[in-house]
Amino acid sequence: ADDALDLARERASGQAPVQQTNEQPGRETREPRPSYVLPVIEVVAMDALINAAGRRGPEADAYKVNGASIRSNANGPWIIDNDPFAVNQLMHPYQGAMYHNIARSSGLSFWPSLGYTFAGSVMWELAGETTTPALNDQLASGVAGTFLGEALFRMANLLVDRSHDHVSFGRGLLVFVASPPTALNRVAFGKRFDGVMPTHDPAYDLRIQLGARGTTQNTTPGPSLNLGQSEAFADVLIEYGLPGKAGYAYTRPFDYFRLDATASTVNVVEKLTSHGVLAGRRYETGEGGGGVWGLYGIYDYLWPQFFRVSTTAVSGGTTVERWLSSNLLLQATLLGGVGYAAVQTINGTNDRDYHYGMTPQAVETLRMVAANRVSFDVSARQYFVTGVAG
Repeated sequence: ADDALDLARERASGQAPVQQTNEQPGRETREPRPSYVLPVIEVVAMDALINAAGRRGPEADAYKVNGASIRSNANGPWIIDNDPFAVNQLMHPYQGAMYHNIARSSGLSFWPSLGYTFAGSVMWELAGETTTPALNDQLASGVAGTFLGEALFRMANLLVDRSHDHVSFGRGLLVFVASPPTALNRVAFGKRFDGVMPTHDPAYDLRIQLGARGTTQNTTPGPSLNLGQSEAFADVLIEYGLPGKAGYAYTRPFDYFRLDATASTVNVVEKLTSHGVLAGRRYETGEGGGGVWGLYGIYDYLWPQFFRVSTTAVSGGTTVERWLSSNLLLQATLLGGVGYAAVQTINGTNDRDYHYGMTPQAVETLRMVAANRVSFDVSARQYFVTGVAG
């Protein structure tokens, strides 16, 4: 109370500026402070838990790390391994995403969090398992993990920001699903890190689809088609930072991103993709429209029954939104770049039957929206997997 009276006297005398605040009268407001130590503790703790769980699994010997195995990994060469496709291309990026979100949820910005993600991946390769360190795993965890993790963190941060200082149980559960480190740090430290990244009120589009479908593959010249299993699926798509909103700037990595995830009854995780602007600039396309062009970070994981492909890439391109008429909206993205991809051979016999290579690639998406009632969406992806660095 004495501090509050002193602050009131200073403001009355003009010695202290009066600021608008949502805090209760008399409470001191503080700027959010990032922690550089907390991510180290949490990353080490997470790896220790994964290692402990692995020691109780079917491949326990691979997790019985000791001083000799760490020295051997540190001194020996790094290789390209061929662990099961989903382990290398899905689980490693998700593990890296958790490294990234630990750092982001401790108040760090994107680029320092990338450093923590890369370092966490190195630590796991050297001291998390007894197996030989793998360059492809380092890329999947240390780089693809950041491209996936930043999109997940932004979703969790948007949920917290839109809660208006009261995160309900249901919303808190969604925060945990999107970014477990964000939810756990909020439980442990309250609102300390809530304000470390203002959202700048982005325009976003969230779509949820449930349904059933069939997949076909053209196996011979002519009309012959090979039919896959029918499957039920659920798909979640979010586009964050749509460029049609006037005044929205792209000053930070992933101020625009597109995250798409599909679960199916055939492959469980059939698709997980994250495309975000790493460095970009806004441009105008007329009244009610706009665009962003620049450098994009890409993580793709696709497994639509007949083939598997996953890539970590950097691409140049643009995302644009333009009203063609008062009732017809065009949204489009065009990207082209190069990445490092893993691809299963067609009709591969098992989940280790795939190879790596440098990969020129392109992505095109197009959406036409009529009268805010009907939309037509089409997307195309092209990968050319070479033998370079395979």
